Amino acid sequence: MNSAPLSIRPVESRSDRKAFVDLAWEVYKDDPYWVPPLKDEVHGLLDPKKNPWFGHGRAELWLATRDGKPVGRISAQVDELVQEHMAPGTGQWGMFEALDGEAAAALISTAEEWLRGQGMTRALGPISISIWDEPGLLIQGFDQAPMVMMGHHRPQYQAWIEAAGYEKAKDLFTYELDIRIDMIPVIDRLIKAGEKNPRIRIRNVDKSRFKDEAAIILNLLNDAWSENWGFVPLTEAEIAYAGKKLKPIIYEDLVRIAEYEGEPVAFMMTIPDINELIRDLNGELFPFGWAKLLWRLRKPRTKRVRVPLMGVAKKLQGSRLAGQLAFMLIEHIRRACVTHYGVTHGEFGWILEDNQGMMSIAQLPGAHINHTYRIFEKAL
Repeated sequence: MNSAPLSIRPVESRSDRKAFVDLAWEVYKDDPYWVPPLKDEVHGLLDPKKNPWFGHGRAELWLATRDGKPVGRISAQVDELVQEHMAPGTGQWGMFEALDGEAAAALISTAEEWLRGQGMTRALGPISISIWDEPGLLIQGFDQAPMVMMGHHRPQYQAWIEAAGYEKAKDLFTYELDIRIDMIPVIDRLIKAGEKNPRIRIRNVDKSRFKDEAAIILNLLNDAWSENWGFVPLTEAEIAYAGKKLKPIIYEDLVRIAEYEGEPVAFMMTIPDINELIRDLNGELFPFGWAKLLWRLRKPRTKRVRVPLMGVAKKLQGSRLAGQLAFMLIEHIRRACVTHYGVTHGEFGWILEDNQGMMSIAQLPGAHINHTYRIFEKAL
């Protein structure tokens, strides 16, 4: 380890923010499974002028340096919606990266001190920057590249976080399966019965009405997930922001809405694994990255797709109809993925370890847990 003294400083200048984002390239330069994120996206996440999360949250960023060279980073954040929907006094930290244990310990301690100063009595982490962004630390599945919108971390991080006094709060799973495998007969019969039911309609989203469709889906999401651990509702501004960001990677036959007696009651969003399309861009959209990405998005041919969001209206949860609608959505999108996009594998998640309803749906023939992410907690 370098014997030079460690310094922790808040991110204040434009060059600090650039160093904060760019540090990940140093941390993972020898990791063949890390996928460089689009730097513009990371900067947007942290920018109060762009990210509507800052309408109800506040955050501080820090860099750890030795001899002026960045060796770690962290954020700490207080979200008023977390105070309201989880528990008062719950602060969070995230955006965590470090090159050694000393930097990790100092960064976590700094984030905790700030959270205490904000009146927080419990810390959850890593959460970067909200539960809707990249929650949890990868603790299993280091030998596979993450899919779009999921994190990838160094194996050492778990021990460093636990050494700071943290314990498990909740595990999140992603399930991978070969989607070329047909449904088992009992599920296939359930799907066929639903397809014959005139009260049920499974439809594609209509991108010509994208704003309205996004609102239907994200309002359903707020309802369906409202009882889940860690849930905070998306605000109207966040719904609009999420819709704008997702629109370029939305394909009408991969996002479907289930209607029952004319009312939208369930949805499933599937997106191509954009990580396959951006890996060689090294995080840069300029000067030529934009053109490459736009061309690839015209008709994506990714081997994998991810289901980041799926939900059934709360009033139907636990019913036979809820399961039937879920499997119908899965099967209709599965057929489109295989037939129109040449996809071979899909990933569901993340799914909370105690969400038995979603886990039972995700455990389709051949499915297995390919990544486990852990959110840690500590009393402050």
